[in-house]
Amino acid sequence: MSSLREVLETHVRDGSVPGAVGLVTRGARVDVQAVGSAQDGGSVPMARDSIFRIASITKPLTAAAAMMLIEDGRIALEDPVARWLPELASPSVVRTPESPVDDVVPALRPITLFDLLTFRAGYGFPSDFSLPAVAPLFSELKQGPPQPQAVVAPDAWMAALSRIPLLHQPGEVWLYNTCSDILGVLIARVSGRSLPEFMAERLFEPLGMTDTGFAVPADRLDRFTGYYRADAEGKLEQVDAADGQWSSVPDFPSGAGGLVSTVDDWSAFARMLLAEGAVGSRALLTPESVRQMTTDHLTSAQRAASGLFTEGQGWGFGGSVDVERLDPWNVPGRYGWVGGTGTAAHLVPATGTVAIMLSQVELAGPTPPVLMRDFWRYAAGG
Repeated sequence: MSSLREVLETHVRDGSVPGAVGLVTRGARVDVQAVGSAQDGGSVPMARDSIFRIASITKPLTAAAAMMLIEDGRIALEDPVARWLPELASPSVVRTPESPVDDVVPALRPITLFDLLTFRAGYGFPSDFSLPAVAPLFSELKQGPPQPQAVVAPDAWMAALSRIPLLHQPGEVWLYNTCSDILGVLIARVSGRSLPEFMAERLFEPLGMTDTGFAVPADRLDRFTGYYRADAEGKLEQVDAADGQWSSVPDFPSGAGGLVSTVDDWSAFARMLLAEGAVGSRALLTPESVRQMTTDHLTSAQRAASGLFTEGQGWGFGGSVDVERLDPWNVPGRYGWVGGTGTAAHLVPATGTVAIMLSQVELAGPTPPVLMRDFWRYAAGG
């Protein structure tokens, strides 16, 4: 496809999404396109500053917040997290991944911050959602598509987590999602501030991310997009209204998927990473912290086992890392992630590329939809 607008309009015309906003930067060149409608069947056109539920592209921001605490000297990568999360002081592990939740053995070592950042703490989603130890993640912790107002406050959430066994021993296997929510609680307890307060002060305000947060203020609801799910016939049904789940800060601000944002706000975060942690003359992160975030930390076996979610990509802190060119959109060194509400955000340090696409339809599963793949192909120049 010859232009970003054409890529997005193709999928609006076929009815798969009401609208979308895409941003691609290559060095100093910036291309931003907003197409379609902010609401399904509505008359409000999508705009560059439309606000979206960004779901799992929250994860890189949460990882960056954790790196700030490391740089502050408040915690270290190798530190066991039980000092701040006593609920995880004596975790148990199911004897085998297929074992019942009451057939457990002790963890062989403590869970560390590094385990949480690399998604290898033992909690999270494997390729097989039917395993007994996975069910409580949905029923007790409300993991899955974001529903912020349905989740209990952090202390109660951690108490529930402590009753759920690990699926694997710490450090052994990459498992999706839950570690970012644990990380959000850890950041709050280490910093002594709520996660929304810490991220606003240390990330959003310095970066000028004025539309990013865990709720949408009432005076900005006119820019808040709809959120939909396609039924078996492809018809869109509303998942959340503008005055619904994101109309107030939730009791449990999810570090895994709770943020709302815009393409320009997420782009400001990406540009900071491309500048090795700098914003003008101010350093929010050191180059070494950025390098650790954007470097693959998985073994080849762990990458292979994570294929349902990452398609064989590696994992840094809070996002995937392409380790080889597998397809036109897989560029070695590309860092970022996708969100289950129809969002994607990546950067390529080697080329100075940022590629962000925000839409409003929930993903049907871990496999990225055609819209995302077409967008990535365009962003990669393919």
